[in-house]
Amino acid sequence: MKLSCLQENLSRGLGVVGRAVAARTTLPITNNVLLATDQSRLKLVATNLEMAISYWIGAKVEEEGEITVPARLLTEFVNSLPNDKIDVSLSPKTKTRGLKCARFEARISGIDAKDFPPIPTVDQGVTTKVEAEALRQAISQVAFAAASEESRPVLTGVDARFNGDSLTLAAADGFRLAVYKLPLSTPVKQDTEVIIPARTMAELNRLMADGEETVDITINANKSQALFRLKDIELVSQLVQGAFPQYTQLIPQSYHTRAVVDVAEFLRATKTASIFARDGSGIVRLLAAGGAELTPGKLTISARSEEIGDDVGEIDAVVDGEEAKIAFNGKYLIDVLGVLRESQVALEVTNPSSPGVIRPVGVDNYIHVVMPMFVQW
Repeated sequence: MKLSCLQENLSRGLGVVGRAVAARTTLPITNNVLLATDQSRLKLVATNLEMAISYWIGAKVEEEGEITVPARLLTEFVNSLPNDKIDVSLSPKTKTRGLKCARFEARISGIDAKDFPPIPTVDQGVTTKVEAEALRQAISQVAFAAASEESRPVLTGVDARFNGDSLTLAAADGFRLAVYKLPLSTPVKQDTEVIIPARTMAELNRLMADGEETVDITINANKSQALFRLKDIELVSQLVQGAFPQYTQLIPQSYHTRAVVDVAEFLRATKTASIFARDGSGIVRLLAAGGAELTPGKLTISARSEEIGDDVGEIDAVVDGEEAKIAFNGKYLIDVLGVLRESQVALEVTNPSSPGVIRPVGVDNYIHVVMPMFVQW
């Protein structure tokens, strides 16, 4: 192998694939990154066996070849180099990789590429395209609601339902549920449902650069792997096996009280209350009350701790229906309010022991359901 490329391109590429390098592993080679020539480009690949990221950068290739080297060492060295051309060479006998940039030179011992885990090829199955910006917004408003504990593996993923020309993403952890519907640029030929690991979705969200237009998605025929193809990046992920809960039954179809409030004000008041809620199981109490003819309604957000004290905040609200009380874990409110792009949100309540529903005002493709906490009023 003999090639040259720019330091900034190699640094960016290593930063991208480095997200897939295994942190704790019983297979040491997954701590390495694979470097391989691919026509007139340099291909970087890293995998943690659940997910693999491939990244291509432009290079002047003089001799073909491939090798794996320790990802962290290579990344730190390349990042420390000046913004200049890097000459890369490989000694086939010693498996030593040479890097030369300006007045810096290094030799890094590598492991033969044939020992690197094979990266699955996903080219048959359900294929579609989706706009990058729409997918980015969907992931940011759904993925955080997935469970982090492995006790129920299906809940650690995001349920993806491809139906005709739409994609519905849903995530739940037993205490909350987020559902987002977005259009597909290319309709699917057959409806399909898979569970994509939330970690994969979070990485995909980071990989979608501002200039990205569309993302190609391929689900293989036996629903075990998914491929996401961007401009110079491919992300292949294992899929979570199992049946996702039938979440449509969890979404309340009616409400007794609906309060429309400003998102920023609601978020600020909830964050303030959460300071006092820390020692009180995170409980934040909400009281929605309608106003008289000339006075607006209000939403009162409060929290109290036996040892610290209490806090009460009020924000204006347009309240439809009777007075309502409900309590939530403040963290769940902060999480959802923090990702909304709309300026107003509606809180729908049936009674203190039924789930509360949060819907952004002006759009009908997102819904967030939060289980209440039982408190003494």
